[in-house]
Amino acid sequence: MKHKFDVQKLFNDFKYPNLFLKIIQLGLVDFDCWYLMNKTQVYNRRRELLIRYSNRNLIPFARRSDCDNIACFEVDAGEKVFIIHDFSSSGFEQENEFEDFKSWFLDAIAEMLENED
Repeated sequence: MKHKFDVQKLFNDFKYPNLFLKIIQLGLVDFDCWYLMNKTQVYNRRRELLIRYSNRNLIPFARRSDCDNIACFEVDAGEKVFIIHDFSSSGFEQENEFEDFKSWFLDAIAEMLENED
């Protein structure tokens, strides 16, 4: 999956966390169940999210390969990460929340390691 794009230039109203940018730079994009989306996937999913959940300004960055869960930042929510069960009814989409990208990343890595057994 190609991730060689400048994510900082994707959205004018949002600044990606530094750790996220470092992960992209290092090419760490696949964590077994979770994987970082490429530019086209981000644009397409964001457009769909704005239609499905018009009361939110979500910026997706990762999705699960085994269900419809996606990890998103939200404009004006700082570095929080929201786990959205996409295609759920509006108001029932949020499954989980992490304080920041690092917390989500560590959880994704821990889940990957648990699944190795």
